[in-house]
Amino acid sequence: MASERDVFEISGPLHLTSIDWTDVDHRRSVAACMVQGVYIMQRDRQENRQGANALAPPWWQFFNFDVQSLLIDDADSSIFGAIFRGTVTKGDAFSRDLQLDLHFVRNVLHQSSRSETAIQAVRSVVASGSQNIWLTGHSLGAAIALLTGKTMAKNAVYLESHIFNPPYVSPPIENIKNKKVKHGIRIASSFVTAGLAVAVKAKKTHQQRNIALENSFSKLASWVPCLYVNPRDHICSEYIGYFQHRRKMEGIGAGGVERLAAQHSIAGLFMDAIGKESHEPLHLLPSANVTVNLSPARDLKEAHGVHQWWRCDQQLESRTYRS
Repeated sequence: MASERDVFEISGPLHLTSIDWTDVDHRRSVAACMVQGVYIMQRDRQENRQGANALAPPWWQFFNFDVQSLLIDDADSSIFGAIFRGTVTKGDAFSRDLQLDLHFVRNVLHQSSRSETAIQAVRSVVASGSQNIWLTGHSLGAAIALLTGKTMAKNAVYLESHIFNPPYVSPPIENIKNKKVKHGIRIASSFVTAGLAVAVKAKKTHQQRNIALENSFSKLASWVPCLYVNPRDHICSEYIGYFQHRRKMEGIGAGGVERLAAQHSIAGLFMDAIGKESHEPLHLLPSANVTVNLSPARDLKEAHGVHQWWRCDQQLESRTYRS
């Protein structure tokens, strides 16, 4: 029995009878529906819904889109693109998604076959001369989209990106109610991270890598992905504090400390200190347009869901942060 949320005629944004591509709300809604369409393509495959019984096509056909190609995971034959999908919590793709979630936590998502496939697919589309390329994804798919976008941006290819509920591997500081305590923890963390970065950089054997990291971070400054987060979703809510804290540090005259801290993670610095290679954490972004959903959510499932991002009754607040 199909869920009502899978049926476009019941849960889709039927109010969007005419799309204004200059309207940021319309663009966000369409991107979210494309993500949902890929989720449902995978469920159609699992439940053998084909032809007229398939539920996925209306999620893109309503906006006059066609599927030109699919990205298939060689490990389990599951569908995870063209528009990247997030974590599926049931069916034969669940174990594979769980493995990738663990890759993200360990900061080795870069090494997964899905990430490599996605990056190569985007490079091919860019090389073909196609214009107006979007990257989008939700949850785990958001992490893959972020990695792909950062990879392209470091080569001066800046793609419009709509990133829904991207995971942020960090203690949920944003959930602390006391603002003074929360701000104090962030300030302390910035000074500790900056101090460790200086200490590691001082070691001659790591100087070249740190210079490369700084150059890499500065190249990303021109890429401004759109991040969509819910403060009640602890999986992504830390992005709110990540960017707000940088602005506050500028206000108290500690912008230099924060600029240095923003380029590093404590875990990455520790790996450098002991002589092991580490990858740049996905959440380290110099610039972004952050949209926060301030509407009440009944539970984590609702706060983390992609459905909220095409609804027209949500209270959204957006702010652009540039390095």
